[in-house]
Amino acid sequence: MDVTIHRADELTAALRAAWHTAMDESPEYANPFLAPEFATGIGRYRAGTRIAVLREGGEPVGFLPYERNAFGVGRAVGLGLSDCQALVHRPGCTWDAQDLLKACRLSVFEFDHLVEEQKPFGRYATGLFASPVIDLKPDESGYEPWLRGAYPGLSKTTLKKERRLGRDVGEVRFEFDERDPRMLRRLMRWKSAQYRRTGRMDRFARPWIVDLVHHLHQVREEHFTGVLSVLYAGDRPVAAHFGPRSRTVLAAWFTAYDPEFHRYSPGLIMHLRTAEAAARHGVTLLDLGRGDKEYKDWLKTRELRVAEGFATRPHPVAAAHQLWRRPVRGLRNTVNAHPGLRAPADRLLKTVGAVRTSRRPDPGAEGPRAR
Repeated sequence: MDVTIHRADELTAALRAAWHTAMDESPEYANPFLAPEFATGIGRYRAGTRIAVLREGGEPVGFLPYERNAFGVGRAVGLGLSDCQALVHRPGCTWDAQDLLKACRLSVFEFDHLVEEQKPFGRYATGLFASPVIDLKPDESGYEPWLRGAYPGLSKTTLKKERRLGRDVGEVRFEFDERDPRMLRRLMRWKSAQYRRTGRMDRFARPWIVDLVHHLHQVREEHFTGVLSVLYAGDRPVAAHFGPRSRTVLAAWFTAYDPEFHRYSPGLIMHLRTAEAAARHGVTLLDLGRGDKEYKDWLKTRELRVAEGFATRPHPVAAAHQLWRRPVRGLRNTVNAHPGLRAPADRLLKTVGAVRTSRRPDPGAEGPRAR
């Protein structure tokens, strides 16, 4: 196996085509977060982004996107943003994790959403977690019949709330692929406020993430398209979602709504509308992403498995990195796995969020920085 390392902007059209072929040949790699367009998008804003290309007989058969710092610490590309990570390869391709790390000049490679199929990394996994998904089937009968058939337990309550929203505010309509960048900025304002309200890290306080999302919204390729969906009541946007899609998979990424309409359950309506519309547009799988959320339990049809961990070579930097990162991950996973701990932690975060938002004005009032 021959391995060459490339910067994101060095990926040629031929290498992109070979990468797309590897995605098409294995359903495990159909996720848009595994497409070269996502890796090169990250590379526009993260200088350490690299792509390892594995070749057999001179032909490219595998692709590992990653980020590397000056100390040789590597991480899956977009770690903290990406909901699916893997070395994308053609069937039958094999590799050795130690040889790969050496070729990439990495002492450690950290991942947190690695697809379960990645056997060479298996012994380095520190945990395996459920990632709920919705299997979608096209139905041309319309939204309401689809909802009653797919989710009979939720349909009555959801449709009742939608009709009430229509009466109180204006006719409800849904745009699956909204191209207006103003709606994207509004979604980021809503999400930023939600992060602060709930005491979470505000991703959209980081300019490079704002710029990345704007960039991905403009990408329209067969294996990667940035899809912005918006729920309107009359002329008012009520909820929105932005996520990438490949030919067959849509990833649920950023969903938020106007808190003024919370009593109508706009977030749940958004997910259901998105699922129905995605099926009509050729999507067969909606990936809800790793994490325990009540709405995911309501909507999922099954679960995939993703791993987190640290692939390492014997090196002091690798040992130091694990000593720093593993306790943090372990504490977070322990809290998330136990409802008795998770509920008090959520309350504490919300208290912190309330204090934070009361002490300073909303920095998103004028909208996140546009490109």
